[in-house]
Amino acid sequence: MNIEVDTQAILKQIQDGKALTGKDGALAPLIKQLTEAALQAEIESHLAQDLSKNRKNGTSSKTMKSDVGNFELDVPRDRIGSFEPQIVKKNQTHMSDQIERKILSLYALGNSYTQISDHIEEIYGVGFSKAFYTVLGVRVDGKKEILGLYLNDSEGAKFWLQVLTDLHNRGVQDILIASVDGLKGFPEAINSVFPNTEVQLCVVHQIRNSLRFIGSVNQKQFAKELKAVYQAFTKEEAEIELDKLEEKWGKKYPIVFQSWRNKWGNLSVYFQYPEDIRRVIYTTNIIESVHRQFRTLTKTKGAFPNDNSLLKLLYMGIQNAQKKWTMPIRHWSLTVSQLAIYFEGRLDKALDL
Repeated sequence: MNIEVDTQAILKQIQDGKALTGKDGALAPLIKQLTEAALQAEIESHLAQDLSKNRKNGTSSKTMKSDVGNFELDVPRDRIGSFEPQIVKKNQTHMSDQIERKILSLYALGNSYTQISDHIEEIYGVGFSKAFYTVLGVRVDGKKEILGLYLNDSEGAKFWLQVLTDLHNRGVQDILIASVDGLKGFPEAINSVFPNTEVQLCVVHQIRNSLRFIGSVNQKQFAKELKAVYQAFTKEEAEIELDKLEEKWGKKYPIVFQSWRNKWGNLSVYFQYPEDIRRVIYTTNIIESVHRQFRTLTKTKGAFPNDNSLLKLLYMGIQNAQKKWTMPIRHWSLTVSQLAIYFEGRLDKALDL
């Protein structure tokens, strides 16, 4: 995020007798720039949680009234219109003097723009200060079921171990394949409780994370060439294509290939299965319809007095979602037959074999 404020120009204006506050006040440009930095932090957080083909779509401008002067604020937009800014809401036209004071005090203490936006998120609950993690399972009958909602301020192996232990204690006897986001410590926690479970990292998340580090001028071409890796027929072919891709782009974007190499063991699990099984496990998109309902429920409610009030609302969303899950997932009869072969004996009791 490259945001610059000409502090020397502001000081010169003050020395020349220009007021700090009021119409055309010297501090108005500073408030504008720092507020826009916080808004950029918000939309980055929003897009990081969105698995759909959503992205930034420029900005819209509106006049903000402020105790330090009025200014034109550029508010970022997303392509599908799901972004709801919190620090300056859609219909808000007056800055909170509390936020103004905090922004200025942080700036005066020498904080960077990134640090300021992080502090604003932390202090005012902007963005995603807490997260509910959703665990969704596909039963042996092919129907989806929400197994649990878990709240934690941060990810880590200890937290995920608690989640997996809870699932085990509540009756989950076996997990054949776990499809997970790039959550820190999650694969290790799964295998500590369910040692025979194969863990597949979400390829879609990996692709999106990779493109964040690719220059905008090269993103389209890189994404096109990357398809040869994750759409390969076999793991061996995928590795050959990954080598080719790294030979072309590796020197320019080494961090991208370091990530693919480090995670390859869990990213490439799906190659050993037929297409029907691959379709189910290579991405966590199966849960995104639930998350879309969650976002629809929460974005119109504003702040929540406590975690339980949010949990109750999400629980209602789960109940509404599960009412529609009356049919097994696509091609389930063939899929479960293939799973019974690949995981010999582990489905016999559940399928009465």
